[in-house]
Amino acid sequence: MARRPRRGAVALLGGLVPALTAAPFSATAAAPAAAPPADGSGMVMVLDSSGSMSGGDGSGSTRIAAARRAVGTVADALPAGYPVGLRVYGADKPKGCDDTRLAQPVAPLDRAGLKRAVAGVRPKGDTPIGLSLRKATEDLSAPAGGATGKRTILLISDGEDNCQAPPPCKVAAQLAAAGVDLRIDAIGFQAAGKARTQLECIAKAGNGRYYDAPDAASLARQVQRAGQLSVAGYRFKGRPLHGTAARGGAPSMGPGQYLDSIGPNEERYYAVGLDAVSTADFSATVVPQPGVTVGLLDTLRTRSAHGTDGTCASDTGMFGQTEGATPLTASVSRVPSQSGYGSCDKAGRYWLVVERRAAKGSDATRWPMELTFHVEHPLKKGGTPAQSEPEYGAGGKDARLPTTAPQDTTGGTGFNDARAPRPGVWRDKVLPAQTLWYKVRAGWGQQLRYDVEFANEPTVKGHSSTTSYGGTQVYTPFRTPVGSGHRRLRDRGRSIRALAGRRPGRQWRMVHRTCGGARGRRCGRVAAGRSRAGLHTGPQEVGGRGREFGPMRGGSW
Repeated sequence: MARRPRRGAVALLGGLVPALTAAPFSATAAAPAAAPPADGSGMVMVLDSSGSMSGGDGSGSTRIAAARRAVGTVADALPAGYPVGLRVYGADKPKGCDDTRLAQPVAPLDRAGLKRAVAGVRPKGDTPIGLSLRKATEDLSAPAGGATGKRTILLISDGEDNCQAPPPCKVAAQLAAAGVDLRIDAIGFQAAGKARTQLECIAKAGNGRYYDAPDAASLARQVQRAGQLSVAGYRFKGRPLHGTAARGGAPSMGPGQYLDSIGPNEERYYAVGLDAVSTADFSATVVPQPGVTVGLLDTLRTRSAHGTDGTCASDTGMFGQTEGATPLTASVSRVPSQSGYGSCDKAGRYWLVVERRAAKGSDATRWPMELTFHVEHPLKKGGTPAQSEPEYGAGGKDARLPTTAPQDTTGGTGFNDARAPRPGVWRDKVLPAQTLWYKVRAGWGQQLRYDVEFANEPTVKGHSSTTSYGGTQVYTPFRTPVGSGHRRLRDRGRSIRALAGRRPGRQWRMVHRTCGGARGRRCGRVAAGRSRAGLHTGPQEVGGRGREFGPMRGGSW
């Protein structure tokens, strides 16, 4: 059965993991608190300092002055310690297609140093974008020892490459194909015609996103938005493991967490040994670059197989929208039958298979993939099964939610660093194409009840049929999706409240039967749909009571 995750969502864990969507923030936003960056993560800004940047920006200032302010804004907003650098081109001589240099090396954030570096830039010459992109990749440290980081090149330009060689769009495609961790975003500052077309091509080929900045204020906002998405990349965890394209030679997998990658229309096989009585849980999470192109029916499928060609179980996750990619998870379990005579009850060698299906025109790059494998043994003879936790009144839509004043929080980047808010009302901000993660403890027999309010829908002048997409997804501790909600938000500037009450799903009932219960945290995520330049959404409030869940009864948005 195929499931559709939701754009603009809250993710809840262990109990549960929900995920959140995007909200632009003001240019004076404070630097967020963040976990230490993953090895190999970082961002280098590539700033156009060619002669055209000395022109006016329409507000009485120059384009380069607006760019300096934008770089200063993002320097103030990024978290301490995040690796950032600055490369400029066209700043040192009137003519020359080799005119590109690293003005500030990529290193833990030095706000004062970054501002000094951009303040010294004087626009002079040509626009060797292709060469600068190639050099910028060398500026960023590659992840070591099989780690999966997130490297971002942020190109800021008002014009097209006038050097022709190397062609920038082709360079962007080559660089993106060389590593799953690299993303090239482009911001067009008052760019139009061929210049805008080329910048859009660079972003698409570079596995990134194009941002339009028609004035100085929007430039500062877009630079800050792109920088924040660079920081907020999914933090991976696990040991490298390389699956095979067929059963033969598949690597053996023991209980644990692993990292691999998968290309479009590809299968990956892994081998495990199982006894005849234990439950086994397997999950795969793919993490495309946020917002890259995906098809409505693009899918991630997991299945378990035994024997010559038998399939024990399968699960399919699908994006279910075309606004852009978010993390996608599919999971499968092997649960021995009551009789013990099922085709997949036997002890022996099993295969865990992950399959990615992509339509023509969807993102064609390899996606990093996080795998989990967990085995639960039966309750020992004479053991006492876990007892249900107390009930706390009505469930579903009738459950009582906290009404206290909202407190600010920051969601995690994925399963591994999901934030654990206490019972109460919480407020977060989410960017277009961003997913935020939270975890909430739920005991046996209890139900998570949460409420997500999108405080302000995107607003445009006049009538518009444009919609944004918001939603939530809830997972068990073993990453089985058990509930979701979604809603399309029209550009009317109103608050929208999304409600979801979810009971423990089939996965939890199976676990209870085999091991008597293992309380934990469910995960949930909130993901945001893509919004156009100029669209704004306000902060979201996430309300939930970690223990006050009523009878197992589902709800909906």
